[in-house]
Amino acid sequence: MSTTPTDSLKMPEKLAYGCGDFASCLFWRTFMVYLPFFYTDVFGISAAALGTMLLVSRIWDGVNDPIIGMLADRTESRFGKFRPYIIYGCVPFAIFGVLTFTTPDLSLTGKLIWAYLTYNGLMMLYTTVNIPYTAMLGVMTTTAAERTQLSSIKFIFAFAAGIVVSATCLPLVDNLGAGDAQRGWQLTFVVYGLVAIAFFLITGFFTKERIKPTPEKHPSVARDIRYVLANKAWVLLTATTLTWILFVGLRSSVSAHYFKYYIYNGSPDTPLAFLGYNFTLTGLLSAFNTVGQSASVAGVLMTSFLATRFAKRPLFITLFTISILCTGSYYFIPAGELGAIFSIEVLGSLVGAPLPVLLWAMYADTADYGEWKNGRRTTALVFSASLMSQKIGWALAAFFALQLMSFSGFQANIVPTIEVQNSIVQLMSIIPALLGVVSLVIFLFYPLTDQRVNEMNEELKARREKAGLATA
Repeated sequence: MSTTPTDSLKMPEKLAYGCGDFASCLFWRTFMVYLPFFYTDVFGISAAALGTMLLVSRIWDGVNDPIIGMLADRTESRFGKFRPYIIYGCVPFAIFGVLTFTTPDLSLTGKLIWAYLTYNGLMMLYTTVNIPYTAMLGVMTTTAAERTQLSSIKFIFAFAAGIVVSATCLPLVDNLGAGDAQRGWQLTFVVYGLVAIAFFLITGFFTKERIKPTPEKHPSVARDIRYVLANKAWVLLTATTLTWILFVGLRSSVSAHYFKYYIYNGSPDTPLAFLGYNFTLTGLLSAFNTVGQSASVAGVLMTSFLATRFAKRPLFITLFTISILCTGSYYFIPAGELGAIFSIEVLGSLVGAPLPVLLWAMYADTADYGEWKNGRRTTALVFSASLMSQKIGWALAAFFALQLMSFSGFQANIVPTIEVQNSIVQLMSIIPALLGVVSLVIFLFYPLTDQRVNEMNEELKARREKAGLATA
C-alpha cells in the first residue's frame, strides 16, 4: 500500500493506532492529575519527599528513553521495529501499574523505598512500550497531512482516556474501596490495567510499519546521537516541548490540591453548591476534569479541520497564545466563582488540545529532516529523546510545585494557611503562564514549514526508490 499524497491510510488502521494512546493515557492522565495527590493524601509520604522522588525517578526514566529508542531503531522482527515492544511489554506494564498504586503496610522509610521501586519500574516499562508506539507515527505514512490526521486520532484517543480517568477514577476508588481508599486505588488499577492490555494489543496486531529507511552496514550509536543533536529543527522543537511541559505540568501537579485546599479550604466533604447541585470534592473535581477532557476532545477534532486551512507553525503560535492567557487568568478568579473556573477550563482545554497534536506531527517532520540532511533515519531516537524532554519537564514541574507547597507550610489533610493557598493559586496560574511565554518565544525560531517538509519527502522518496526501497 503506497503512502503517496494521493493515497491514505484506511480508517480502521488509524483507529487501531489510536488505541495505543488510549491505553497509555489511562496511566499518564492519572500521573498528571492524581499521582501527587495519591502519594501525599493516600499513600502517606510528605510533599518534599515526593518532590525529590519524582525528580530523581523521572530524570532516570528520561535517560532510558534514548536507550529504548536506539534499541527500537535497530530491532528487526516479523512485527517490524516497533510493534514487538507494544505486544510483549503491555502485560508487565499493567502489573507494575497495580503495584505502584498499592500501599504496603510498612514504615515511612519502607513506603518510600516501595514507591521508588514500583514507580521506577512502572515508568521504565511505560518507556519500553510508549516510545516505540509513538515512533510508529513516523513510519506509517510520509504525507504531512496524513501525519497530522493520524496524530489527531492519536490524541482523540488520548483525551478520551482522559475523560474516562476524570469521570471514573475517583468514583471507582470510592466504590471499589468501600471506604478504604488504599484498596480502592489498587483495584482501580487492576481495572485500568486490563483495559490497557486489550487496547495495546489492538494497536500491536492491527497496524503496519511502511517506511523502510536506507539500511546502513555499520550503524553507530555515537553517530546517531550526534546527528540528532545537530538537527536544528529537532533541538528547537525539543526545547519548546520541555518548556511547554513545564507550563502544563505545574498546573496539573497541583490541580487536585487546588480544589481541596483552595476551593474547599481543606474540607473536602463539605458540599459546595454549583448549577443546582451540592458537590463534595470527589464529584466537583471529577466534573472539572471531565469537562476539561471533553473540551480537549473537541479541540483535537477541530485540529484536522484547522490543519487543512492553516499551516502548523502559525496555528501552533495562535492557539498557544490563547492557552497561556487562559492559564494566567486563574490568578484573578476567587474560590467561589465556580462558573468562571469551569468556563476558563473549557476554553483553555479547547485551544490547548491541538498543541500536542501539532508537536508530534512536527517531530515526524524533524525525523524526515534528519534523514534528508544526514542520510540516516533515526525515527525512534528522535521521538524517544523528545519524550525524554517531556519526562524531565514533568519531573521539574512536580518537584518545583511540591517544594514550593512544602516551603509555604503545606501539610496533607490539614486546613491550609493563606500562604499555602496563595502558593497553590500561583502554581495554577501566573507561574505556568510565564513558562508558556518562554516556550512560545523558543518556538518562534522553529524552521520547518509544511511546504518545506513536502519538498524534503519528495526528495527522500526518490532516494529510496533509487535504493530499491518501497515506502509501502
